[in-house]
Amino acid sequence: MSTNGTNAILLIHCPDQPGIISSVTQFLADYQGNVVDLDEHVDRDHNVFFMRVEWEMENFGISKEDLPDYFRENYADRYNMKWELYFTSKKPRMALFVTKLSHNLFDVLGRQQSGDWNVEIPLMISNHEHLRDIADRFDIPFHYIPITKENKKEQEKRQLELLKENQIDFIVLARYMQILSSDFIGYYTNKIINIHHSFLPAFPGAKPYHSAFDRGVKIIGATSHYVTSDLDAGPIIEQDVVRVSHKDSVKTLIRKGQDLEKIVLSRAIYAHLQRKVLVFNNKTVVFD
Repeated sequence: MSTNGTNAILLIHCPDQPGIISSVTQFLADYQGNVVDLDEHVDRDHNVFFMRVEWEMENFGISKEDLPDYFRENYADRYNMKWELYFTSKKPRMALFVTKLSHNLFDVLGRQQSGDWNVEIPLMISNHEHLRDIADRFDIPFHYIPITKENKKEQEKRQLELLKENQIDFIVLARYMQILSSDFIGYYTNKIINIHHSFLPAFPGAKPYHSAFDRGVKIIGATSHYVTSDLDAGPIIEQDVVRVSHKDSVKTLIRKGQDLEKIVLSRAIYAHLQRKVLVFNNKTVVFD
């Protein structure tokens, strides 16, 4: 059988035990699966084995349709695996949630439009009208859904309906300045990616860069993570820092911080798209 141009990606975690790697690789060899990438890790503290393996489906002896059941019955059940199977022929569908700031939004759209990322963006959702013109420029449907304390539940229901209608696989909060409810998050567990600066909790409020400038900070950081019901405490996908000094003004601090946010968010999204992230105990394993 031939599935030209399609790779399969298998993510596994299970109790560590002898024979897992050899069993999986022998299975792929038996059915003429050409492995193009394999990475594994053992968490010694919890005795958990993690693995990502990618192989070409061309000439593979099991069809995409039959593969999940075959793997479950012959390998996953034997090793008590939790596993996910993806095919590169299916382009993920990403929704963008935004408010007023545009720096992350422009960076994400640029990478998608240039072909760097194998992803579709069927819609953009915002609680303000400020960025509608950007969505129009990139020919992305824009949905204005204002949120207040009184209408939050009803408006989140509207959002979820739009996501379902557009068959959204995951969500990126490109500086969406609203807290998502636990009910909403439950529909997209480990499928909502957020980005924020590193000033919390030391410098809260509307002007953290000004507060950090007044304290003479020497490092600015950014963190991208999956969203959980614990605010800004979800599994971290990517982080980075940039040094600043007394020569920097508030303006240059903001510029450096926003540049860093773009880089960190893009790395997190790319790792998610490449199926290189596994979540375990509110932590991530991010494969090389």
